[in-house]
Amino acid sequence: MTFATLGLIEPLLRSLETLGYQTPTPVQAQAIPAVLAGRDLMAAAQTGTGKTAGFALPLLQLLAMEGPKVAANSVRALILVPTRELAEQVHEAVRQYAENLPLRTYAVYGGVSINPQMMKLRSGVDLLVATPGRLLDLFRQNALKFNQLQTLVLDEADRMLDLGFSEELANIYRALPKKRQTLLFSATFSDDIRLLAGQMLNDPLSIEVSPRNVAANTVKQWIVTVDKKRKPELFVHLMRKGKWKQVLVFAKTRNGVDALVEKLQGLGINADGIHGDKPQATRQRALDRFKASEVQILVATDVAARGLDIEDLPLVVNFDLPIVAEDYIHRIGRTGRAGSTGEAISLVCADEVNLLSAIEMLTRQTLKRQNEPDFEPEHRVPDTDASGQVIKKPKKPKKPKASGGGGKRNLGKWVDSGEVAPAEPSIKPVRKVPVFNTGPRKRKP
Repeated sequence: MTFATLGLIEPLLRSLETLGYQTPTPVQAQAIPAVLAGRDLMAAAQTGTGKTAGFALPLLQLLAMEGPKVAANSVRALILVPTRELAEQVHEAVRQYAENLPLRTYAVYGGVSINPQMMKLRSGVDLLVATPGRLLDLFRQNALKFNQLQTLVLDEADRMLDLGFSEELANIYRALPKKRQTLLFSATFSDDIRLLAGQMLNDPLSIEVSPRNVAANTVKQWIVTVDKKRKPELFVHLMRKGKWKQVLVFAKTRNGVDALVEKLQGLGINADGIHGDKPQATRQRALDRFKASEVQILVATDVAARGLDIEDLPLVVNFDLPIVAEDYIHRIGRTGRAGSTGEAISLVCADEVNLLSAIEMLTRQTLKRQNEPDFEPEHRVPDTDASGQVIKKPKKPKKPKASGGGGKRNLGKWVDSGEVAPAEPSIKPVRKVPVFNTGPRKRKP
């Protein structure tokens, strides 16, 4: 199968040839004809399998061949994404695909001045990539109209709801034309999001080119158990032992990112960090320097977990496990992309055992454990398995205590010297093994 057999027009085929695209991926092979046919679509595929091209290529073709010329302050196709970094990346891909087409494309997001964005939208945009908050700001200031909108795309739809964009999305839906094509793309779809999608989409076609919530088999995964306070020391040890050249590290909090970056820089290691508190220009500069191998270690919160394409990234380290199990799949999906292989190491302490259990249940696999000499944890990380259970070793029963000697009271009666009274073994009742619920958190309707 080739891109030409999928029905793409010659200008797009020329762009793909320039980019070195040869054979469609499974998600592209199924999604492109469906989008060209005007179908609403829900597509789930492992990260790194080419979902962006799966919706962008047919969308650009429809815009080039159908509909009137875009009017002032209007948009004909809208792609919503959860983060600023993903907005930049998706728009760059769209710009490259549309190189030979007479279409205007643009990206808008927060963290930067809104005035240049308002100026750019005055002449209208055929395809707009946006984060929900900034899109609403522009709409409320009359800088953007939706009366010409033909297609809405939600990229990483589940993440937008996880990040609390549900209210913004509801406001956007109310402003959009009821008659439109809607496409949902993501690596993971939880059951409640599928229910929501059933209400948003019109007779949608569902595409799943790989098992739900399964990490790419191109990524070798394992965990190293360690006490929480020794994680930074272990990370530096592993980095030097493995002679790591380029590593993307995920930390749970913004303060955690800053603390690790400060420690690494203090040791003379070329490191930088990105999180939501940093200005967008600073975040983008750090990401660009990392992609160019000017920075060895990039530490990030989950703003970098979705959609970011870093060519040939060899290693991802989970310094902290994610709160939401699905984010583990997206994090490690930054490596092992487009057929390449990669590695993902997670540093796990005892108080993260529930998070580890949730990840293993979601991915239906028990992660291989490895102890690093001199870093064995004092607080043992309980065993887990893919059933979602924490396996607790049974406590050994205490030996019965025998009392001897005159005058000692035992079991409520006096015991003569040399007589041993029967003692009851001190064995606590065994509690049922807890099962951890890894289902989606309930959200307000």
